Amino acid sequence: MPNEQTVSSWMATAEVPLRDPLTESISTDVCIVGAGIAGITTAYLLASEGKAVVVLDDGAIGGGMTGRTTAHLVNALDDRYFDLERLHGEAGARLAAESHTAAIALVEKIVAKEGIDCNFSRLDGYLFVPPGESLDILEDELQAAARAGLKLERVDRSPLDYDTGPALRFPKQAQFHPLKYLAGLATAIERLGGRIYCGTHAAEIKGGDQAQVSCANGVAVSAAAIVVATNSPVNDLFAIHTKQAAYQTYVIAARVPHGAVTEALYWDTPNPYHYVRLQELDEGFDLVIVGGEDHKTGQRDDADTRFANLEKWSRERFPLQEIVYRWSGEVLEPVDGVAFIGRNPMDKDNVYIATGDSGNGMTHGTIAGILITDLIAGRENEWEKLYEPSRKTLRAFPTFAQENINVAVQFADLVTPGDVDSVDEIRPGAGAVIRRGALKVAAYSDESGRVHERSAICRHLGCVVDWNTLEKTWDCPCHGSRYDALGKVIQGPANSDLPEVESQELSAKSNSA
Repeated sequence: MPNEQTVSSWMATAEVPLRDPLTESISTDVCIVGAGIAGITTAYLLASEGKAVVVLDDGAIGGGMTGRTTAHLVNALDDRYFDLERLHGEAGARLAAESHTAAIALVEKIVAKEGIDCNFSRLDGYLFVPPGESLDILEDELQAAARAGLKLERVDRSPLDYDTGPALRFPKQAQFHPLKYLAGLATAIERLGGRIYCGTHAAEIKGGDQAQVSCANGVAVSAAAIVVATNSPVNDLFAIHTKQAAYQTYVIAARVPHGAVTEALYWDTPNPYHYVRLQELDEGFDLVIVGGEDHKTGQRDDADTRFANLEKWSRERFPLQEIVYRWSGEVLEPVDGVAFIGRNPMDKDNVYIATGDSGNGMTHGTIAGILITDLIAGRENEWEKLYEPSRKTLRAFPTFAQENINVAVQFADLVTPGDVDSVDEIRPGAGAVIRRGALKVAAYSDESGRVHERSAICRHLGCVVDWNTLEKTWDCPCHGSRYDALGKVIQGPANSDLPEVESQELSAKSNSA
C-alpha cells in the first residue's frame, strides 16, 4: 500500500495560478461564491455576455471537489435512465440526456474557442455487467436511453483485455484535465473584465434588494445577483440538505505500460461499483484511474481497506505497476438522481445555487453555467423545471425517508462516550473525539505531540464530527461538512470553523444560566 505521501489526486502536478484575496468592498452585476467547475463556468458564460462578474473562493481555483474528480464527461449517468424515467417521467429523462450532451459539447466548444490545452478528447464509454450477473439492467438501460434520445449499441464485451461480459457502448463521451481547463477559463474571464479572488471566505450571503456577500476579512461584495457554487450550499440550513446526501468515494491511479489498456471510459454495475479511465502519464506509460468503494461521509474510517479493495480489483484486470496516487472525494447524491440548479428556495429573487452532482460533477457543473446564465439573463430554458431546487419528487420519498432516518440516527453520538478516554491516548498525527463532562471535544495531536482542541459539534446542524484518518479532517456524518485537523471549515454546508473548547464551555454555561 502506498505511504501517506501518495494521498493526492492525479491532478496534483497541475498548477492554477493563485489570485490575490479581496481587500476592499466592491459592487458588481453577479457575485459567484466558489471557483470550481460550476462557479468558473458560470462566470465565463456571464462575462461572455457582458456581465460584470466577481468570483470568490476561500481556497484556490479548482481547489475543492473539482480537483478531486476523475473527470468523466458523460451523458451515461450514474443514475440510470430507467430510474430517471421512473422518477421524472420520459420527458424528464430526455431533458437529462439533452442537458448532459449539451454540457460535453459546450466544454469542447470552449476548449477550441479559447485554445485551452487540457487534454480534451472524445471517446467511447462502456457500461458492463460482470459475468454471472443478470443482464436485465443493460436491456432496461438500453431501452430507456433510447427513449431519452440517445443512440447506444449493445456489444458482447467492452474492449478491455479481460471478459467484462456484455456491455452498452455510449458513443461521443469525453475526458479532460479539469484544472488545466479551469486555468484557461480563468484567464478568459479576466480578459473579459471579470475578477477572481482567492483566499477570501464568504462568511454571510444575503439576497434581496440589497444583495451582498460579506467576507470574513470585513469587506463585502454588493451584487444584483449571487450564485452559490460551493459544492454543498453554505447559505441555508434545511432547504436542500434534507434532499441530498454526502458520500465519500475513493480513487487509485496506477502506472501501466502505454497502450496496455484500451482508451475509453468504463463503468460496471455491481455494488460496490467501479469507474475507470486512462490518462497519459509520460513517455511509455499511462495512468489507469479506478474509483469506487463509496460510503456516507463521516460514517466510516477505513480508507486503507477501500484502497486495498480497489487495488485488488484493478490488479486482477490490468497490468498495474506501482500505485502513483490515491485520494478520496465527496459526492452529493440527490434523492431523485438530478442536480439542484437554479433559484435558491429561501431567497428565490436573486440567489442561485448549484449542487447535487450525483457523481457527474463535470457535466452537472457545466449545465449549471448554462442554466443559471439563462435565468440571470431572463431567458427561458427548458431544463429549468427538471433542475428546480425547490422541487419535491414524490416517487423519491422512500429514498428521502431512508437518508433522513440515517441522519437522525447520527445525533445519538451526542450522548455516547468519546473515542478515547484521554488525549494521552491520541498518537501524534491523529485525532479523536473525547467526552469532557457534557461536552464533546475534537482533539488533534500534531506531529510534535501538541494537542489542539476544538468543539466536536458541527456548525451546520449540531451533529458530532468524526476523525478521517486518510485526509486528517473532521467529517460530519449528517450532511457532509468537513473541517481540517485544526477545525477550519473546508466543505459545506457548514460555513464557519469549529470553535475553541473554551468558547463552547462559555456558551454552554450561558445557555444554562
